[in-house]
This record gives sequence, C-alpha cells and structure tokens, in this order.
Amino acid sequence: MMRMNVVAMASVGVLTACALPPKGISEQDLLNYDAAVQSLGCTMVTEPDYIAAGFQTGLTRQELLDITAYKLSAGGAERLPAGGVKLTTGACA
Repeated sequence: MMRMNVVAMASVGVLTACALPPKGISEQDLLNYDAAVQSLGCTMVTEPDYIAAGFQTGLTRQELLDITAYKLSAGGAERLPAGGVKLTTGACA
C-alpha cells in the first residue's frame, strides 16, 4: 500500500511538472498576473476581479482565463468552493 502511494504521488509530480504556460504568455505576464491577483486578496472570483486584473496587467480576459487554467493545472491555484480561484504560491501561499 505504501509503495502505491509513493508511485501515485510521484506521478502527480510528473504531471504537474509538464504543465506549460499558455502560448504567447511571457514570464513577465505571469509575474504581472501574480501581482494583480495578490492585490485582489489572492482570489479571482467576480467579473470586477477579472476587470481589475486585466487593467493592472494589460492582459485580455482570455489571457487571464488561460493563465488561471495554467495555474490550476500546475498546482499554483485552487478552486474555491463558492466559485473562483485562489492563488496558492508566492505571497499568496
């Protein structure tokens, strides 16, 4: 049983490591996204949150959604029970 848990956990690590940033998104875009979401209390829940993040970063709504999906798949964010997401890395950890 212990061996299966170790193998399963290793597999999750490999899958997480394979998550790639969205095409056309730079490292600076990711840093700007993190800073914007941090300024919003580390969560993106409502339409005004996305508008504020877009204003702060210069990213489009679709780019924000793509980065959010990337953060979720890479383990850098988690879904909130009532909707939206919360960053779980950096200053938001």
